[in-house]
Amino acid sequence: MTPFTTLAGAVALLDRANIDTDQIIPARFLRKPRSAGYDNFLFHDLLTRENAFPVRPHTAPILVAGDNFGCGSSREGAVYALADAGIRCVIAPSFGDIFASNAAKNGLLTIVLADAPARLGVASLTVDLPAQTIALPDGTLIAFEIDPFRKHCLVEGLDDIGLTLLHGAALAAHEAHLPHWSLPAKG
Repeated sequence: MTPFTTLAGAVALLDRANIDTDQIIPARFLRKPRSAGYDNFLFHDLLTRENAFPVRPHTAPILVAGDNFGCGSSREGAVYALADAGIRCVIAPSFGDIFASNAAKNGLLTIVLADAPARLGVASLTVDLPAQTIALPDGTLIAFEIDPFRKHCLVEGLDDIGLTLLHGAALAAHEAHLPHWSLPAKG
């Protein structure tokens, strides 16, 4: 997983509440292999039917959204679609719990900011995860909170496999003390 320290870039604004995972990536596209990339299906119906974005999300690494972003099903494909489109950070007043967990495990930073769409409807931002600040173009800094363990994993680029591998020596030492069992010979 790519470490997340600072991110500066354009902002895509989706000032709507309750954007569920089916709006992020409609279920009908999840039959396609992940290797093909889910970025072409990101917000498919919102873009084709409603043209809901002043700035296309595929051109901005930062998405600012309304309350309860990522609610609904536990579809990890929603996070894949955002990541495949180059979005590394989503800022909203609140998130679906499972979405936020899936996001962190896939290198996508979610920031809870109570009045995000009203305060961050700007062209660009700089997010500094180690300092836990968002810098507006005029130099104003906005502090944000994040779970320390989630922050550590994002800054270090550790997904679940990376976390396990950190304990590789201890796991090998433990396994070295286990009895070795073998299957009976066929005969």
